[in-house]
Amino acid sequence: MSSPNSSVRQRVGKEKSKVNGKVDQAETEIKNVYESAKQNVSKEWDYKVAISIITFLAFATRFTGISHPNEVVFDEVHFGKFASYYLQRLYFFDVHPPFAKLLFAFVGWLVGFDGHFLFENIGDSYIDNKVPYVAFRALPALLGTLTVPIVFLIMWESGYSLPACVLASCMVLFDNSHIGQTRLILLDATLVFFMALSVLCYIKFYRQRHDPFGRKWWKWLLLTGFNMSCVMSTKYVGLFIFVAIGCAVAIDLWDLLDINRKGGTLDMVTFGKHFAARAAGLIIVPFFFYLFWFQVHFAILTRSGPGDDFMSPEFQETLSDNPMHAAAVDIHYYDSITLRHKDTKVYLHSHTENYPLRYDDGRISSQGQQVTGYPFNDTNNHWQVLPHNYPTPLDQAQENIVRVGDVVQLRHVVTNTMLLSHDVASPYYPTNQEFTTVSPELAAGDRHNDTLFEIRVEGSKPGQSFKSMSSQFKLVHYPTKVAMWTHTTPLPEWAFKQAEINGNKNVQQTSNIWYVDDIAGLPDDSPRRIREERKPKHVPFLKKYFELQRAMFYHNNALTASHPYASLPFQWPFLLRGVSFWTQESTRQQIYFLGNPLGYWIATALLAVFAGIVGADQLSLRRGVDALDHRTRSRFYNSTGFFFLCWALHYFPFYLMGRQLFLHHYLPAHLASCLVAGALVEFIFNVEPVLDDETVQAKKDKIVAKVPEKTRRAFVSASERMKDNSLLTTWIAVGVIMIPILAGWYYFLPLTYGRPGLTVEEVNARKWLGYDLHFAK
Repeated sequence: MSSPNSSVRQRVGKEKSKVNGKVDQAETEIKNVYESAKQNVSKEWDYKVAISIITFLAFATRFTGISHPNEVVFDEVHFGKFASYYLQRLYFFDVHPPFAKLLFAFVGWLVGFDGHFLFENIGDSYIDNKVPYVAFRALPALLGTLTVPIVFLIMWESGYSLPACVLASCMVLFDNSHIGQTRLILLDATLVFFMALSVLCYIKFYRQRHDPFGRKWWKWLLLTGFNMSCVMSTKYVGLFIFVAIGCAVAIDLWDLLDINRKGGTLDMVTFGKHFAARAAGLIIVPFFFYLFWFQVHFAILTRSGPGDDFMSPEFQETLSDNPMHAAAVDIHYYDSITLRHKDTKVYLHSHTENYPLRYDDGRISSQGQQVTGYPFNDTNNHWQVLPHNYPTPLDQAQENIVRVGDVVQLRHVVTNTMLLSHDVASPYYPTNQEFTTVSPELAAGDRHNDTLFEIRVEGSKPGQSFKSMSSQFKLVHYPTKVAMWTHTTPLPEWAFKQAEINGNKNVQQTSNIWYVDDIAGLPDDSPRRIREERKPKHVPFLKKYFELQRAMFYHNNALTASHPYASLPFQWPFLLRGVSFWTQESTRQQIYFLGNPLGYWIATALLAVFAGIVGADQLSLRRGVDALDHRTRSRFYNSTGFFFLCWALHYFPFYLMGRQLFLHHYLPAHLASCLVAGALVEFIFNVEPVLDDETVQAKKDKIVAKVPEKTRRAFVSASERMKDNSLLTTWIAVGVIMIPILAGWYYFLPLTYGRPGLTVEEVNARKWLGYDLHFAK
């Protein structure tokens, strides 16, 4: 009869034998995987076949019929024109950075286009004007084509199964908005391409985390920074990819600080190296590339052009053939001049009518002579420049030239009255001062100080000569320090709907700028008009760069006017509105920029599913219910969560913008939503089973740790991860999703490609959500 102790020992021995058996089995399986992995690290032939087919389809959908229409379409009037300006080296101004426009100019240069056609109007013929428009359109089409396999590679490099890769890439492949935007001379194909490439390079960099500071680690880090710079250098919304990847980097650095991290504790010196390397590769290097494109921009655009008026006179001096400086004439005291507002182009004007005693809001005016802004040249625009001590004549020792910083008086020539500002509210702005005129007698007596104005030129030193055209100045009221200002809202009928002139207390406001348009009565053959040939002035690059940046931000934020096809961010995920790009009455053809409605709705629904899963998982964890194993949860949050973060950071910031917005602003976010969709379908239909024996898992981790890094990556590939799982259900799910996507893509193709023409009934049938499609008669 055996003792109790021997029975226990027997039971323990049996349990140990079971565990050891499992461990031995695990060792054998892992060693087999190790051996096969060494032989088949890069032999995932099914992925390669799939990406080849998808790339071919992307090429076909983007390039088919790219020559139609052979007319200027939508914003090709802008970006084609900018390419022409580059080729003619004419300075122009645009609110977007230069990178994508330089690419178009490079294509034009390659095919021998000289920039003679300026893309003035939608509908202008390319054929009649001999424009190589197909070459221009081929650039965004090529980038749009390559974007699709990049989406596939993002999923592949992230370790997703083949069905997930196919679904994510096909949602972009068969989306009408991505196709439509990449078949025309527009910037968004460049933006989306480099945004996707930035995500891919960052994932490749992250996969090198076990071999820090190695050659490949540095390569992918720097390529990530370069591609992000290209996004930012295309449009300023490229900042969103910096924020998205920056958040991922911040989380990665936070993990490196963990003293209990799996890879071992890092000392602070090593952590400092990690931080410095990422700061250099993802901030400093991209910023220098960003500056580089502006340097190329300035180096090409050396001739005076349509963008001159947006820049300061000093900047314009760097351009050859600049008419402003060619026509600049020194202004002398007692000259009669015309003053013009830089932004609105109205002349400083006065006439015999007075302000009404009482305005519509009940405020009382001075009933003085009206001073207004008038858009046309007229003798009532003539003002004589007088010294501050007028009518005392200038001493013979005094110079006759007016100089920057001088305090002057301005006499209205026709009515013989003196310009004046005083502490009376202007007609439209109670906080701004009224401008009026008074008689010379009052100006020489009690009201003398109120008629004094300082000529203030930003960036010029006091004492420099004051010139017509080139001296852009602020006329600052000497006693009260308000600047003469005007705006676009016309005055009522009592002022003949002319512009209001008032005194702006915000002297620093850039819209306070005026210039002298002409010196009335100065003969054309006057010695003062004779000018020697002038060489362009040199201004340091950074000074030009900062001036251009200020102008770009200012005018970008000023794009607040309404547009018939503008839309709001909440409309984009549900595809509630599109944009009419082009119509042709005779053939009933039209291009209407619209996504694939079914594809958009599916992607948006899956975004909501992801948020629901995260919420449910967090709630269950709070209640002590752990439905997912650690590896699955980590992958779900880190990988799919990163894609969701990219979507959110490319979407929600638009709610903070006050400028015009259009559907194409959603394209980067839509691409990210497709990545979420592919990852989520795999998660739902292929959740990995939880290992039920911690001892087996611990032994497996110990063996895997001994495998070289290059081979170890095979353990996390989708093929190995899904080795014991059937992908049949995932393929069925992908097929079910792709059927409506393909149907929606095909149904809306005539609006994407601009042909064939549709009847009124066919157009009506496609107005699913009240889309404002064009009806052919």
